[in-house]
Amino acid sequence: MADLLIEVVRETWLVAAQMSPWLLVGFLVAGVLSTIIEPAWLERHLGGRGFGPVLKASAFGVPLPLCSCGVIPVAASLRSHGASRAATTAFLLSTPQTGVDSILITWTMLGPAFAILRPLIALATGLLGGGLVQAFVPEPAKAAPATFPLAPPPAPPRAGPADRLRSTLAYGLITLPADLGRPLLLGVVLAGVIGAVVPPDFVSRYVAPGPLSVLMMMVIGIPLYVCATASVPLAAGFIFMGVSPGAALAFLIAGPATNAATLTTIGRVLGRRTLGLFLATIAVGAFASGLLLDALLPWLGRALPTLGAMPHHHEHAGLWSHLSAVALTGIVAHAWWRSRRPATVVAAPTATVRTYVVEGMHCSHCVQSVGRAVRELAGVVDCQVDLETGRARVTGASVDPAAVIAAFEALGFSGRALVD
Repeated sequence: MADLLIEVVRETWLVAAQMSPWLLVGFLVAGVLSTIIEPAWLERHLGGRGFGPVLKASAFGVPLPLCSCGVIPVAASLRSHGASRAATTAFLLSTPQTGVDSILITWTMLGPAFAILRPLIALATGLLGGGLVQAFVPEPAKAAPATFPLAPPPAPPRAGPADRLRSTLAYGLITLPADLGRPLLLGVVLAGVIGAVVPPDFVSRYVAPGPLSVLMMMVIGIPLYVCATASVPLAAGFIFMGVSPGAALAFLIAGPATNAATLTTIGRVLGRRTLGLFLATIAVGAFASGLLLDALLPWLGRALPTLGAMPHHHEHAGLWSHLSAVALTGIVAHAWWRSRRPATVVAAPTATVRTYVVEGMHCSHCVQSVGRAVRELAGVVDCQVDLETGRARVTGASVDPAAVIAAFEALGFSGRALVD
């Protein structure tokens, strides 16, 4: 038993060491993107009619490191600020499937073919789903008014280079690691367990490679919650167990793009018809992409040998990889600790502070979307949202509690005011 535990720890650490250098680079690039691509900028480009906003939404979503739960409040906020239903759907499809961090990890663990195919498929499914919604779900002639009163937002101060650098490092080394830490740890540990316990080609003994294998992995991925980065070590483990590369690709598409909570929220925010087209796009895209990759595997295997024979035991992790894994462990632990420190709120003498329970938040993007929506309400001075406790402390004068709860629900969450 002790030998097995040691082997699990060893395999887990080697997987982490292989991922860490590129994951750290991905975190920093994501931090840069977070300071460049702001919500207000996205809203300006995703509003309006025609196929242009759908194309922009699909393209913008590919590099953004948003998971399937974090993309929901962002998309709902875009929708409430003027993005079309079709553009919102395209953004929901392309964004969670990939991101700069997951692309780099995919290249490291699964080879260049997967790393190239993932963003291309994310872009294609976004265009397909957005186009279907535009064709079959009519947009109102005039955008529906928001369900809560909005106050004119003040012009934000212009950020200097030092402020942008702090924002980049804060997002890349604190916010994003705190969001990805738990699912990433789970994915790495499961990959280590698979390597230590499961014999090679275990799945292929019972399910032959082909359409059934692709369908099985697609069905597993749709209700499962797994972020784009954490899905990579799982896919590598599935390939070791005997799943075909095409079936693993189907999992990489369906798993990050969907989960039960996401589907429920899409149906509530965008409607059942849009939800049906969203699911159909994911299913068709994952299944067709998996079959296509398996069909091209003989040619791709010659051009990219690592695709057809994915090594499982990563015996030769260099010193830089081990040091990167140590650094990544420290960054994730520090980010987790920072994200759970209680925020202090200082209210003005004439303002009142009221606490609300917000249900359904999973990551920092949920927190940011809730805070932004509530701060836009008339009378609100500030809103501090705590992910760990699921509480929002709203500071202001003459703030309507019903409007605050409506702001939560417009983003796909539920909420209630606590009695003082």
